[in-house]
Amino acid sequence: MSAAASSGSTITGRLGTAASALVIGIVYGAVATIGHRSALHIGDTALPWGIVAALAGVLALLLGMRLVAGGRLAASAAAIGIVGTVALLTLPGFGGSVLIAGDLTGTVWSVAPALLAVLVVAWPKLPARRTGSSSGA
Repeated sequence: MSAAASSGSTITGRLGTAASALVIGIVYGAVATIGHRSALHIGDTALPWGIVAALAGVLALLLGMRLVAGGRLAASAAAIGIVGTVALLTLPGFGGSVLIAGDLTGTVWSVAPALLAVLVVAWPKLPARRTGSSSGA
């Protein structure tokens, strides 16, 4: 009977982790969408640090979810939150204003989080290393 109880709590725990990861992905997707256009202007040159930071954050968040949660479920939930939020925020608002413009930066921000999500979630799990000693010395 304890095996059934522990199985139920494991499923509940995994669903709770996935729900938390989804909310974190939604929040990060919204914040990064707002900040992805940030640039540092030095003379006539613009350094687009916002898109670099936003994409690095997407990669770090998804990798962290995959490594810490121990599987693809949490990383998939976070990816759904990020990609869904970015897709929603590409649509024009009631006044016709947009958060993601149709230029190179906006196009990269619209596509790259989905590509990073596929890369992180689909990456194969590496086999566990052997801990036993194989030398006979």
